[in-house]
Amino acid sequence: MRTKIAILAALVAAMTPLTAAQAAETVRAPAHAASRLAADPTRTPASPSYTVSLTSNTSGTTWTGHESVSFTNAAADPLNEVYLRLWDNYHGSCPSTPITVTNVTGGTAGALEVGCTALKITLSAPLAQGARGTVGFDLSIVVPSGADRFGHDGSYNFIGNALPVLAVHDGAGWHLNPYTNNGESFYSLASDFTVTLDHPTSLKVPATGTSVDQAGASGRTITTATASKVRDFAWAAGPFTLTTGTSTGGVKVNVYRVSNISAGSATSMLNTSKSALDAHSQRFGAYPYGEADVVLDNNFWFGGMEYPGFILDLVSSTAMAHELAHQWWYGIVGDDEYTSPWLDESFADYATDLYQGNTGSGCWNSVSWASSAEKITNSMAYWDAHSSRYSTVVYTYGRCALHDLSRVLGTTAMTKLTHDYAASHWYGVSTTAEFKAAAQALTTTDLTSFWTQHRIDG
Repeated sequence: MRTKIAILAALVAAMTPLTAAQAAETVRAPAHAASRLAADPTRTPASPSYTVSLTSNTSGTTWTGHESVSFTNAAADPLNEVYLRLWDNYHGSCPSTPITVTNVTGGTAGALEVGCTALKITLSAPLAQGARGTVGFDLSIVVPSGADRFGHDGSYNFIGNALPVLAVHDGAGWHLNPYTNNGESFYSLASDFTVTLDHPTSLKVPATGTSVDQAGASGRTITTATASKVRDFAWAAGPFTLTTGTSTGGVKVNVYRVSNISAGSATSMLNTSKSALDAHSQRFGAYPYGEADVVLDNNFWFGGMEYPGFILDLVSSTAMAHELAHQWWYGIVGDDEYTSPWLDESFADYATDLYQGNTGSGCWNSVSWASSAEKITNSMAYWDAHSSRYSTVVYTYGRCALHDLSRVLGTTAMTKLTHDYAASHWYGVSTTAEFKAAAQALTTTDLTSFWTQHRIDG
């Protein structure tokens, strides 16, 4: 995210105060994050499978229906509860929220926490290791006004992070970090989704996964989208104009545009998307999702935003290459985007440079640290407090550090590192420690001083 106007986005975020409720919940969040089932590092609940059925109003601004999710307890200790992340409740005024969960089955819902973005569900019975459980609930989504990753720009609706998804538990406890509007807070395990969207036929509905349309009631269409091994599900709804094509590597790309974007711009972005997907596939492993939906609106204040198989973007070839690189760095190779934003943003910017033929020669020469506490590997908690430096350090310094690593290892070894690291973490989760270990394994040179110089901790 934040590829073209990252600094502006950071400043906007910095000037947006938290509500009293959000501030209070943010203070309490670390206590939740520290809670433990046990010190078991196993990530759970595992192998989530979501089934969602929603019906929209005539404009696509309101969606109501039902969601259920089944999951396996991968940890040794019994699983007594799960948490749902209701990320888009950040956009409300807690406790008045745009995402509403009611009539929970399979457990008992607690009170909303962490600025109304987390909901604890105590399971009806403890779930033993290897056992599978299910929770279900009725769901209401009201899309707010605004050209945002969750918002509507006139008649065009953008619905990212609206579906409640399971939080992750590991050796650090439950990951219940607050929402950040400066970057991303999202952290989830690879999941399967089957999402049925009943909407007016006049609205096109691009979405994560592969979609099939069938006739619904009079004047309505039922779109069923299925996606496997993805970390989230997003969609849009509006009177978009569609331009479509297929990359040389066989990936279908659908470009949806709002009315004030020209056909020529859509074609240009289609061509960029096709070539970038093929280039990233060659470097990091074949794109596994079959198709990609791109939604264009030059009113997006944030530049671009990535979801699995689904991109929100401005008309910008650089931004598009970056957001599509996120299909690997965040999507296929997951990470905790709040704790370690560099693992997706620095890597996506580095991939964009490679796609554009930029070697990053000399870029580290312009590095100037604002303080001794400033590091490429800092979390979003740090960057939310130093938002004007987020883009410079995580995007620019981060990709420059990866270019420098390539010069230390050699181009061939760096190419092998990124390709093989992606393969070994395919549908898994990347950590800074694991990436550093993989890099060290490819050279006899001790990289300790490299990590120190480039302020890559972990």
